[in-house]
Amino acid sequence: MTRILISGGGIGGLALAQALRGAGYEVAVYERDPAPEPRNQGYRIHIDPDGNAALAACLPPDVLDLVRRTSGANGDLVAAYTHRLEQVMAQTFPNTGDEAITCVDRYTFRQALLTGLQDVVRFGRTVTRYEVTGSGRVRVEFAEGGSDEGDLLVGADGVGSAVRKQLVPHATVRDLGVRCLYGRMPLTPDTDRLVPADFDRGFSWVSDDTGYGAGFAPVRFRTPPPTGVADYLMTVLVGTPERLGLGDEELFRAAPQQLWRIAVDATSTWHESVRELIAHADPGSFFPITIRASEPVAAWETGPVTLLGDAIHTMPPTGGVGANTALRDAQTLAAELSAGKPLLEAVAAYERVMLPRGFEVVEGSLRMADQMFGRAVRSQAS
Repeated sequence: MTRILISGGGIGGLALAQALRGAGYEVAVYERDPAPEPRNQGYRIHIDPDGNAALAACLPPDVLDLVRRTSGANGDLVAAYTHRLEQVMAQTFPNTGDEAITCVDRYTFRQALLTGLQDVVRFGRTVTRYEVTGSGRVRVEFAEGGSDEGDLLVGADGVGSAVRKQLVPHATVRDLGVRCLYGRMPLTPDTDRLVPADFDRGFSWVSDDTGYGAGFAPVRFRTPPPTGVADYLMTVLVGTPERLGLGDEELFRAAPQQLWRIAVDATSTWHESVRELIAHADPGSFFPITIRASEPVAAWETGPVTLLGDAIHTMPPTGGVGANTALRDAQTLAAELSAGKPLLEAVAAYERVMLPRGFEVVEGSLRMADQMFGRAVRSQAS
């Protein structure tokens, strides 16, 4: 039986593991996190039609049903506003019906994707390097000691991918010079009244002329998830380190309450309705993220090692398509591997699709980032 090793137990890696397990492959997923607990990557994830199709293709029916039941209520609006709450852009979307998934909570989503993979995912195992053996198989080594061997290694280990650094060492990931302070406001009877009606319909972007922007999006679960996460409004403050007033060393050491205070102060002159959302956010929920984007890389010689998702095409969250692109990668790779082709032929077919598609999506996200973040992105790109 063909044995496939997956480095990284994030969204793309777990979707791939589900698909390959269902197709009869022996799969081992190695995840550096010590346990499947929340990690500081974000809160709400947008799922688009491509992501829905990928989930339907990759997941067994019971897991797909769990993802759908514990997803957020569907929204129909993306809008942009000045800091005075004057609407400058609005795009509405048709009702997608209850079958479609439009948003998920990251932690709840990951927990659902882990369903049935208890004997597949090994937590606390960090892949540091690999070696192609004389027989054409791949041996991986772990930071914690030990090794494992399989017929194919898939690097799904995110923006800092150790697999990418060895496979395509010339690939670069660019810092866009923008930082996000993620937080969330619990939605309770007391705070519900604070949410402007249109903010409750999808994603809302608010910006001023001083270099700050803020995003807001609700997660109202269709059914309460077993993770215990309650309904909330995601809040994200965006600015350059200079505008935030902290260098990265200080920013990433700062306590969540300090980051919340920065967000409160940054929006102190904004419309009262927006100020209230930040002020009532949970001060302990804030953490910083660096916004990065991968530079396009040419195809490499196909072998028993490949890449998926952010490990090869990191993108800013502005297009809302990063997770969807990783899910599409998982769908495409699983389909090629399950088509009865020789292993390397299947991997080559996947890479021919994945590479141009992924970097096209990166470029689209960068265009959106330029519109939303303005001068900060352009100055870093020059």
